[in-house]
Amino acid sequence: MTAAHPHPPDTSFDGGDLDCGNGLLLMIRSHIDPLPRGGLLEILSTETSVREDLPAWCRMTGNELVSVAAAGAGTSFLVCKGALVERKVVAAPVVATSPIVQPVKAIVIPDRLPDAAPAPAIPALGVMGLGSWPRPRWMVQALHERMEGRLPEADFEATADDAVRLVVEAQLRAGCDVVTDGEQRRDSYASFVGGRLDNCQLIPLTDLLPLVDDPDEFAEELRALDVPAGDVRHPAVFGPLGRSKPLAVHELAFVRTLTDRPVKVALPGPYLLTRTMWMECISDRAYASREAIAVDIVRVLREELAFLLAEGAALVQFDEPVLSEVVFTGPSQSRSFMCGALSEKGDAATELAFARDLMNAVTDGFAMDRTAVHMCRGNWTPDETTCLAGDYTPLVPTLAAMRVGTVFLELCTPRAGEVEILRGLPDDRRVGVGVVNQKQARIETVEEIVAKAEAAIRIFGAERVLLTPDCGFATFADNPVTSAAVAEKKLRAIVEASARLRG
Repeated sequence: MTAAHPHPPDTSFDGGDLDCGNGLLLMIRSHIDPLPRGGLLEILSTETSVREDLPAWCRMTGNELVSVAAAGAGTSFLVCKGALVERKVVAAPVVATSPIVQPVKAIVIPDRLPDAAPAPAIPALGVMGLGSWPRPRWMVQALHERMEGRLPEADFEATADDAVRLVVEAQLRAGCDVVTDGEQRRDSYASFVGGRLDNCQLIPLTDLLPLVDDPDEFAEELRALDVPAGDVRHPAVFGPLGRSKPLAVHELAFVRTLTDRPVKVALPGPYLLTRTMWMECISDRAYASREAIAVDIVRVLREELAFLLAEGAALVQFDEPVLSEVVFTGPSQSRSFMCGALSEKGDAATELAFARDLMNAVTDGFAMDRTAVHMCRGNWTPDETTCLAGDYTPLVPTLAAMRVGTVFLELCTPRAGEVEILRGLPDDRRVGVGVVNQKQARIETVEEIVAKAEAAIRIFGAERVLLTPDCGFATFADNPVTSAAVAEKKLRAIVEASARLRG
């Protein structure tokens, strides 16, 4: 410990007696994000545990602890964003484009949810992507600058509009019956809600490492799973969840200015969000349990679903890939990166019942033919060996009991088993059949796709079958599993197969 720091800070805050597991990391992230590489942040603290935890956080997040100095009854820490050798002279204090301090907001609940508007019908053997599409480099840069408070919202939206135009044009060139916006405005398929919901904040996954029992072991697991933990962001809840701005209605509204074709919108499912957003030491300041936070998650998803249908969404798809993690890993003996969930889970039967009830609470009262659920076995890396394997046998009863009109399933990869296992799905459900593997660069032949589709048609009938890739092409903005060119070619091959089957 020194008497004074060797450099003056660019910005400073007082963390008081907060420890790293009880809000200090959220404050650090809010202050360090707007700084440029080489920017200096001073953290004042009276909590003794920070002296041990902060150096570990700096090491795991790639930031440099420059010096530690006495500060009255507490301690002053000087942290450099990145390495000190990257530092340039800062001419003036850095000012974020969004408030650094995020006070807890009061929750506003609509008096009445809007009625659904008509939407174009989705034809039998209709072709569509699952949701995500590789973002251009300039779009990924805009996402980071916006999350770090360095890009005004209007500039971000204008950039995102351009990216969405490219995605929609590619799907239309391929001949898709249904289009998505490619989730261009999202850092990932699920965590983006942390930047949209009230009293929630997006922080890098590495910020959560101090909260797990063995941070070094968990960091090694993420490296083995090929997870870009420094880039992937995770929602952290610090107050009651609210929806004062839409999650995806603005995305839908823009896509509908580009095409008259049916538009599908994907949202993270309620079980997935409960698993990602419930973290003890952070969430328990606002909620007593994950069941309590689930009530508000269901509420905000119901609000979003109603407004999406009122805006003319043909289909709203809830992503629940973590259901695979429930049945294909034990309660605690192994970890996967289905959703970045760090919360604990119980036995499979309890978790599946919880997931079923949450989904039905969200969709209750809405038209089944405009709701869907999607699940796979992981889509964060092209390395198939790190993803979960197992057929749908233990999941069919849960999927059958969910009140949704369409079930989109990974079926192209051998890891998912055979389509015959799905005979137990109710006759009133459509089945979105994965007929290409989005992780492989090889473009499947039309003949291969036709063969997979015909196997599903023999079981369900053509009127119940939709054709898709196994999953999205770029679940995480920083970690796409393929390129935009390959994605377009794969969709075009599915379109040609669908035309042959219809003929």
